[in-house]
Amino acid sequence: MSSVGKVTNVFWQECSIGKFERQKLLNQKGCVVWITGLSGSGKSTLACTLSKDLHARGKLSYILDGDNLRHGLNKDLGFKVEDRVENIRRVGEVARLFADAGLICIASLISPYRRDRDACRALLPDFSFIEVYLNMPLELCEARDPKGLYKLAREGKIKGFTGIDDPYEPPLNCEIEIRPQDGL
Repeated sequence: MSSVGKVTNVFWQECSIGKFERQKLLNQKGCVVWITGLSGSGKSTLACTLSKDLHARGKLSYILDGDNLRHGLNKDLGFKVEDRVENIRRVGEVARLFADAGLICIASLISPYRRDRDACRALLPDFSFIEVYLNMPLELCEARDPKGLYKLAREGKIKGFTGIDDPYEPPLNCEIEIRPQDGL
């Protein structure tokens, strides 16, 4: 008898083909590259560039982009704190499955709360979670404002916007931190 979440009688189904067999087939190790930062920091651009580079090297990757996921898997979630927590929990679980499948999963989300990113890290074995922090100043992200969201937040048309009236908690121990260079 097993209990998972709110249900009972749920058991993990093992198969004879596992993670190591899939990794051997793909000639790569599955992992999660978690890109975090403010809106407009360049997360999606970096994710697409990384995916293109990996593809050119013969490596299979898949991008889990925050906006794209809210069109399907997470379309039932808003932006209240509890919805943001659930959004990241779901993405973390999907990313874990992709990594287990042997893919290089690139998760590109604001993911504002440190504890939620840490919970996603805890789902994976050591060295399988690579956190990339795009440490761009709010002023730079707001000047870029590719979706016009900062303008709407400043006008009071969007409430709870990360960096304006909702916090962003920077990583404390990320593997990679990228800062602007020459004001870019």
